[in-house]
Amino acid sequence: MLTDWQRQDDTHFTVRAQWPRSHSFFTPIEGGYHDPLIVAETIRQAATLLAHTELGVPLGHKFLMWDIKLTVNPDQLQVGNTPASLDIDVSCTELQWRRANLAGFRCEMFMRRDGQLVATGGGSVTCASPAVYRRVRGDHGGHQNPLPLTAPAAPQNVGRMSPMDVVLSPSGEPNRWQLRVDTQHPVLFDHPQDHVPGMVLLEAARQATAAALNCSSLLPLSIVGDFQRYVELDAPCVIEATRLSCAATTGEDTVVVTGHQEGAAVFSATVTALRRSA
Repeated sequence: MLTDWQRQDDTHFTVRAQWPRSHSFFTPIEGGYHDPLIVAETIRQAATLLAHTELGVPLGHKFLMWDIKLTVNPDQLQVGNTPASLDIDVSCTELQWRRANLAGFRCEMFMRRDGQLVATGGGSVTCASPAVYRRVRGDHGGHQNPLPLTAPAAPQNVGRMSPMDVVLSPSGEPNRWQLRVDTQHPVLFDHPQDHVPGMVLLEAARQATAAALNCSSLLPLSIVGDFQRYVELDAPCVIEATRLSCAATTGEDTVVVTGHQEGAAVFSATVTALRRSA
């Protein structure tokens, strides 16, 4: 997504990005809106770019995002006749150093399109050298043998067009699924991983929200996600959705999605979305 960047001072940067009019995974929402999860992907890429190019994190170091948040302005999210060009103001704060190496930081981003605010967001990131990462991951390091790929939920029930992009498998219980992990997916697993990437969990939260609201097309307005533990590839992860509130006049709903693996909470996300159709 990223096309350029520029340092403003030690902790402030400008990043430029471009969102395509169409994407193989971040497909436009019904009504002609850019997929809000492309905001999360842009945040992830911008944080990684600045860590390597401006904050001194060597290539080969690992990143772990502990939390992420995003809010979009639907009026500025419409797909136009050309790709959307973005100017992103980035602040990097709460820098943590271990000796001379950056161990973690927080980033806050304001994304503008033609001068108008289209999205805000950010998150906190830990940086680990290969040696530290090996110690942290222990027996889970390296490339695990993932579980066999389970059957997808019906795409239309989770707001998707293709079964290939579905990350939930039915459990036989309402608003409860097994996380479906396809390590061959060209976007969600664009490089080998020894755990489930955060973007897979955010997509699970979006799909679980669509299913819980019985909505074939919804527009996420905000997502607040917290990642408590690594989600391993070799054990089932249970996804559950609970509807919190409904604003009947605006069509907005809030759903909390949680993930548990081997009895432990691994992530949670609060999704507020606008229902586009039933």
